Amino acid sequence: MVSGSSVLSEIAAVLEPQGIFVRGVVSFHDGNGPSLSYGSCARTVVLLGNIGGSIWRSFDHWRTSDQGPDPLDTWSRVAIDRVAGALGATALYPSDQPWQPFQRWATQAEGLAPSPLGILIHPRFGLWHGYRGALAFAEDLGAAPVESTGHPCTHCIEKPCLATCPAGALAPTGFAVNPCRSYLDSDGGRATCMANGCAARNACPVGADFRYSAEQLRFHMAAL
Repeated sequence: MVSGSSVLSEIAAVLEPQGIFVRGVVSFHDGNGPSLSYGSCARTVVLLGNIGGSIWRSFDHWRTSDQGPDPLDTWSRVAIDRVAGALGATALYPSDQPWQPFQRWATQAEGLAPSPLGILIHPRFGLWHGYRGALAFAEDLGAAPVESTGHPCTHCIEKPCLATCPAGALAPTGFAVNPCRSYLDSDGGRATCMANGCAARNACPVGADFRYSAEQLRFHMAAL
């Protein structure tokens, strides 16, 4: 019988030095899991991602020698594929088709919910986290029950993200993509959000200590 804790320890030992952490475990039954590379369905998916700017140092060093398209996705594959091969798992990525429900898995694994920006907000890390991939296993590794701590936005009275967005793209009803993109393409957008990161995201008080560095913020905004 495969020990879930030993598998997770092996994953952590290889990936945490690169800033990629086990972000949660989702269990599946009755063939509801994603397809594995050899045809059957997964019984466990282990979510992998960054906490704050944890990946930046390793990725930034790596990208000095690899400036191809989608460098962050490529770097993530290099790191995660190696672990998948060693453990007999199937690597899954948010950018791959068929699209996998990473946000739904994150909701199950960590009890997260969307913020007004559409990004899943974590009660500790706020908006400063991400999912770089996942490992799917044929075995049931066991998923620990998730304790709900409530939605951080519910307890945020002032909601500075809504008031700070210079494009007026945020409202309690949702995020408007077109005003955001138009603003980012303007002189004002290039001088503010493109240079320093999304103003609304920066204004969120939850997890402020995990905010990305200025260099990482510029990288993500340029990719956007």
